[in-house]
This record gives sequence, structure tokens and C-alpha cells, in this order.
Amino acid sequence: MDEDTPSEVYAELAGVGPYGVRPGHALITMVEPHPGHEYAYNRWYEDDHYIAGAMAMPWMFAGRRWVATRDLQLLRYPAKSAVAQPVTAGCYLSTYWVTQGRYDEHMKWTVGINRRLNRDGRVYQDRTHVFTAFQDHEATVYRDGAAGPRDFHALDHPYRGLVLEVIDAEGPERRAELLEWLRSTHLPQRLAGPPGSGSPAAMVTVFRPTPLPGDRMSYVKQVEGVATRLTLLWFLEADPREGWEERFGGLDGEVVASGLGRVELVAPFIPTVPGTDRYVGQLR
Repeated sequence: MDEDTPSEVYAELAGVGPYGVRPGHALITMVEPHPGHEYAYNRWYEDDHYIAGAMAMPWMFAGRRWVATRDLQLLRYPAKSAVAQPVTAGCYLSTYWVTQGRYDEHMKWTVGINRRLNRDGRVYQDRTHVFTAFQDHEATVYRDGAAGPRDFHALDHPYRGLVLEVIDAEGPERRAELLEWLRSTHLPQRLAGPPGSGSPAAMVTVFRPTPLPGDRMSYVKQVEGVATRLTLLWFLEADPREGWEERFGGLDGEVVASGLGRVELVAPFIPTVPGTDRYVGQLR
């Protein structure tokens, strides 16, 4: 340890404040490496940024990377998305859990470390942030009730796929109503699956975005839809390509029919294989 770092401060900080296991907050970031930079971006993120820019930080206790190969990108909808333009943009997704009640402390650290990483030339510039936001946890709906992994296990359990869904409420005053409809009606019905066939999704976590701090890095745009948006993560026990239309088609129509909001993105992913370049050659 650097002799200038007062080590006793770490013990003091650990001795106060929340330290539960709930994923009270998340960082959800969908990124598009610039054409020709796919391999270099993947190696930078795998070998450096995932650790130094994320997992080594206080209170970020779980993380996982996901990838959308070209065939998965082509399954996305709606064609006109307020999140991704074009809708196929953003072939890598990273998801991280932050301990409940520790958002402010984590944000102070992440701003500080990213300033240092930029100064030291350890930030890969040939990429575009398509959808990047810290988010507060609102709900988790389980297919199997009390059986199976909990949401705090979700980024460590070997799920075979993930679907990112972004919904905008019809105005800030409707978001609470939209959330309640999702939690009590829509998601339980969808997780039950078609008659005679259970859903491949074991759970859906629901988050709402929070504004990024004013001193964020300039290449990360301010979060849109803070007052109206909900972000859903569907954790799948099967490859999302299996029965995609039957299992995940029509989500947009069901939300519109509720009169509470509109779907701005439904995007399937599969997990990356850490330490490898698997799938990098299948992005275009």
C-alpha cells in the first residue's frame, strides 16, 4: 500500500453504513465498439477495464458481460428505438450490482478512478455509449417463487442469455402505475409462459435510471428518461434464439395495450466467455 494512503480510513469506512447483499443499484451499460476496433475493445475491457474500472471498486459486488452477435442484433425491436439508433447498435452489454444504500459512496469512487484512468491513458476511446446508466432497483419478479437463485446471484449464476427491455411510461405521473402493472400482472403472466411450456426466464429485475453526476466523463452522455423510464433484465436458462418470437415477441404490443407506456427496446444477449475473444468475429 502507498505509504501516503492512511490505511486506518478503510477500516473506519467498513465499520459504518449498509453492507447487505441486496442489489439496490445497478450499472447497465450497452456499448458499440467502432468498426475495426472490435478485438482491441474486447481485450481492453476484459483485461483491464472490467476489473480496474468496475469490479475493484467498493460496493460493486457482482458483474457480468453479455454480447449480441449479428443474428441476435437482428432480433431486436422496435425498429425505431429511442434507445438505440439504429436498433442494432450496442453489441456489448455489461451489468453490475451495487450494494443497496451505497450508491453515493460508489459514485464518488467511480468518478475519481475514471479521472485517473483517463489521465493514465487507460480508457479506450474508439467506442460509443449507446445506453449507459446507473439505476435503482425497483422490483424482482421470479418464475418459481422461492425456488432457485435470487437476484443477488443473477450475475454469478450461469444463465445462458439475457434480454434487455426498456420501457417509457406515458409521463412521469404514470411510471408508478406502470411499475405496479409490470410487477403484479404482466411479468408474472409472461414468466408463466405459454400453456404447457414454462418461460425460459427465471426472473426479471426492474430498475429505474438515475441521473449521472455533473462531473462524469465527457464521452458518457447524460441519462435520458430519468422521470419516465424503466429498465428490465430478463435472465434466461435457454439461448434467447430458441423460440424467440413465441417467447419474447409482442412485448411492445402488450405494453401499449395497457395504456401505461411504450417499449423502446427489446434486445437479446448471450454471456461472453471471460478471457477470450469468442463471438468478436460474429458482431458484423
